[in-house]
Amino acid sequence: MADSILLNPLRKNSKRITHYNAARHSRYSLEDEPSNLDEMPLMMSEEGFENDESDYQTLPRARVNQRQRGLGWFLLGGWKVLCGSCCDCLVHVCRRRKELKARTVWLGCPEKCEEKYPKNGIKNQKYNIFTFMPGVLYQQFKFFLNLYFLVVACSQFVPSLKIGYLYTYWAPLGFVLAVTMAREAVDEVRRYQRDKEMNSQLYSKLTVRGKIQVKSSDIQVGDLIIVEKNQRIPADMIFMRTSEKNGSCFIRTDQLDGETDWKLKVAVGCTQRLPAVGDLFSIKAYVYAQKPQLDIHSFEGNFTREDTDPQIHESLSIENTLWASTVVASGTVIGVVIYTGKETRSVLNTSYAKNKVGLLDLELNRLTKALFLAQVVLSVVMIALQGFVGPWFRNLFRFVVLFSYIIPISLRVNLDMGKSAYGWMIMKDENIPGTVVRTSTIPEELGRLVYLLTDKTGTLTQNEMIFKRLHLGTVSYGTDTMDEIQSHIVKSYGLPVTSQPSGSGTGGVTPSKKTQASGPKVRKSVSSRIHEAVKAIALCHNVTPVYESHGSANGETESAEADQDFSDDNRTYQASSPDEVALVRWTESVGLTLVNRDLSSLQLKTPSGQILSFHILQIFPFTSESKRMGIILREESTGDITFYMKGADVAMASIVQYNDWLEEECGNMAREGLRTLVVSKKSLSEEQYQDFENRYNQAKLSIHDRGLKVAAVVESLEREMELLCLTGVEDQLQADVRPTLELLRNAGIKIWMLTGDKLETATCIAKSSHLVSRSQDIHVFRPVSSRGEAHLELNAFRRKHDCALVISGDSLEVCLKYYEHEFVELACQCPAVVCCRCSPTQKAQIVRLLQQHTDNRTCAIGDGGNDVSMIQAAHCGIGIEGKEGKQASLAADFSITQFKHIGRLLVVHGRNSYKRSAALGQFVMHRGMIISTMQAVFSSIFFFASVPLYQGFLMVGYATIYTMFPVFSLVLDQDVKPEMALLYPELYKDLTKGRSLSFKTFLIWVLVSIYQGGILMYGALVLFESEFVHVVAISFTALILTELLMVALTIRTWHWLMVVAEFFSLGCYLASLAFLNEYFDLSFITTWPFLWKVSAITLVSCLPLYIIKYLKRKFSPPSYSKLSS
Repeated sequence: MADSILLNPLRKNSKRITHYNAARHSRYSLEDEPSNLDEMPLMMSEEGFENDESDYQTLPRARVNQRQRGLGWFLLGGWKVLCGSCCDCLVHVCRRRKELKARTVWLGCPEKCEEKYPKNGIKNQKYNIFTFMPGVLYQQFKFFLNLYFLVVACSQFVPSLKIGYLYTYWAPLGFVLAVTMAREAVDEVRRYQRDKEMNSQLYSKLTVRGKIQVKSSDIQVGDLIIVEKNQRIPADMIFMRTSEKNGSCFIRTDQLDGETDWKLKVAVGCTQRLPAVGDLFSIKAYVYAQKPQLDIHSFEGNFTREDTDPQIHESLSIENTLWASTVVASGTVIGVVIYTGKETRSVLNTSYAKNKVGLLDLELNRLTKALFLAQVVLSVVMIALQGFVGPWFRNLFRFVVLFSYIIPISLRVNLDMGKSAYGWMIMKDENIPGTVVRTSTIPEELGRLVYLLTDKTGTLTQNEMIFKRLHLGTVSYGTDTMDEIQSHIVKSYGLPVTSQPSGSGTGGVTPSKKTQASGPKVRKSVSSRIHEAVKAIALCHNVTPVYESHGSANGETESAEADQDFSDDNRTYQASSPDEVALVRWTESVGLTLVNRDLSSLQLKTPSGQILSFHILQIFPFTSESKRMGIILREESTGDITFYMKGADVAMASIVQYNDWLEEECGNMAREGLRTLVVSKKSLSEEQYQDFENRYNQAKLSIHDRGLKVAAVVESLEREMELLCLTGVEDQLQADVRPTLELLRNAGIKIWMLTGDKLETATCIAKSSHLVSRSQDIHVFRPVSSRGEAHLELNAFRRKHDCALVISGDSLEVCLKYYEHEFVELACQCPAVVCCRCSPTQKAQIVRLLQQHTDNRTCAIGDGGNDVSMIQAAHCGIGIEGKEGKQASLAADFSITQFKHIGRLLVVHGRNSYKRSAALGQFVMHRGMIISTMQAVFSSIFFFASVPLYQGFLMVGYATIYTMFPVFSLVLDQDVKPEMALLYPELYKDLTKGRSLSFKTFLIWVLVSIYQGGILMYGALVLFESEFVHVVAISFTALILTELLMVALTIRTWHWLMVVAEFFSLGCYLASLAFLNEYFDLSFITTWPFLWKVSAITLVSCLPLYIIKYLKRKFSPPSYSKLSS
């Protein structure tokens, strides 16, 4: 490569010329390996270009060129541009939505609303009584093939183009449309019934005159709505009041965000403190709410009471909201409605994923287009051999109609029914209980997968956290030494209890507090450090204890705190993170138990039974951006204020002091497969806290950029914190993960693990799960931040062979920015890839990259809300119902309960679905091609006349009752037993090459159809006696028998329903002969000559194919036949 590459060589008169110089060390350090630049060409992006004066000088000329549009431009294609612009403008006007704005909502006064807001009714219907028929017909006839069949059927109303009876063409089309309309009608009725049920639910509305009952669909913005326990919240509301004494309640959000953990919500303090519910109408107050947003995890607003002096202002955040579609889990709540109907968070977040089309459907569409082309060519050939005499245009269209059975109209119906059968088989499989097929149109995709992209936490692991390690910097405690920690805790709280048995926690921690207050000036003992670490872990969290008999979760407020049942058997913990629950359970096991928590306080119980009370001053929840959470507490006994914080090592390393050991120990724990959290604290004086509180409250009242201002104030407090400990929590692997991953690898599936966890933890899980074998080399992609660094690292990675790749999300972003194609090409050569610190957006981006740069099918599997985008982007999405909720499961195409079920789902059901649909689709096309071949032979012999060979019920019956059931019975066929498919997963690898349905197999079926059609027609013409009706009887009977025998020859494993289908179809045909006197001469078809002629023709058409199949199986058997033998 040259040292200097000219980026804009066409600008010869330019004053400035921008160069890329390989020796410019200020940008890229490439002097160590200059030859590496030649190994991979750099693709210059638009960032390397700079504008100069000539760029702006060309703009006026461009505008002039746009204006010079005359008649020539219009005739040469300009009319298309104008029409397109007009259509775009029309669509924009039709789809224009009302601009969403912030609003002021007065309590209990919907009539004061300045604007008209949408109704609160739920409407999921696609059509109404007037649009159902046009809508369904449009959805069907927007596809070329359906429109083609409609045109062919309509052509039969033209006398000169009429070939046979109208019902011959309209009956199959009507059947397809009837099935489709019936299915749509059933779905529409179900949607209407669900909507009606939801809209008719009654709620209590609070008015000046008292409570009244109102339907959910009649709720308006500004209404005060009462929602009881276990009742769905009908609209987005601000939490005004609750029956709970602590002013808070729990809600379940699994129907909104998929998370199964309860969420704590807090009522507005001003309204919660009112003596009675009716006082809500005696105050003059309003809520200022931001405009409707998509984000369900944030909210900014203010509550203002005007009838006081001074006015009362309270900031509102996400903890004060009650979103629609959530369920109240404790107590009774009152809220003021701020968003209704289509402006609610649940409706705004209702995403309709694009309809996924399977690869098999695309392949069949291509083959169908080839058949249409063959149909037109065949018609033109017939006209050409006829000599283009007479009205040949009319004859050409008549031949197109005659050969229209080449394209089988029943193909789509058979495939759709087959897909439904596959889905039913999957859900009824006892070996994978709980599996749900949510997208019934792509079961064949399960049999064509090459890349499986999987989440780690909750997918490969159980998402059941167990505390394993506590590290204090100089000493580490594991599971075998937890009793030492327990003894230190007992010692710390045991002595003062004996001297003050009646105290309420005032003496037990006084020595520790003195030591703690002295800070790092005094070297602390191991016992003191353990006590502070365990205490911090027991206090720094968002966990709430819930008691089944009576407590905050049950909404009973009569009992006092002292009367609560604090027994261990009656206590469960609720939190948004399983990590926090694991930490609190561990502190309980070593002696410090969280027994109570409300909005403003929490209580711990010591090993001696003493209760320690703390006032909660501030809470800073965990977010994916900050990667940490904090809490400020005031201890009741001493009045000391302490700021506790815990979070990921990458976020905490720059916050804590004396952290020289932190990075090394985090790496050591991660290599053991542990999830790490750094715990710290900071003592605050009263003056420090008051200054912080003033600035924090002022930032919370901001309407614009509230989040940035609040974060800035909190960050001012997160400085010079004392590092207390490092915790390690283990997430155990799911059952049978190792054999399942081995099964998938042997099936030729490449597995990529995409996780948000740190590099060391992801690598350890990859090894322990055998995603990466112990003997396999691992290439850890170094952190890169520039194009040059990415260039060198990619070249170093290129020299590695047969090694697994581990890369972080930051490095991945840089590589994809500059070397997208090169990175994907190299990564696809790896047997396994691990992407750590991966965001949900990056997960979906990786899926799309594999789809763009490879022709292979992708599958994504996950269990959390952060996996939804990846699942929806993949060709096939699989969700697991796990600890993180049902969001991934509901958004997926297939839902399973355990990761190990994916092996049978792919290797057994996916393989069978693909092979069955491939055989079914090709056989249906063969059924149309063979009768079209007979028609072509018949017309050729009779001077190329466009006269139909079969008419009326024969054509209808041929595609329905005579052959439909045996052909459809192919959905029950299987080449090997499920146990054999699981034992030899290599059989799955053959399917990814698409050999079951290809142009080669299609050509074979075309040749078979031509051979059999020719034999049947020529045989009937040679053997018939005197009347033409004998030709019809012999050829059609032989055709039916040939189709039944071909189905029998295609079947590899017989099922009793297949036998029933064969004999039932044959019986229907024989029984119908007595009623078809127009086509069959009963005196002829009941004679021996008829029987032996039909038998001879059928034998000649099928016997050679059986011999060929036998020889092929004998001398070149497929893989499955080797196993069967």
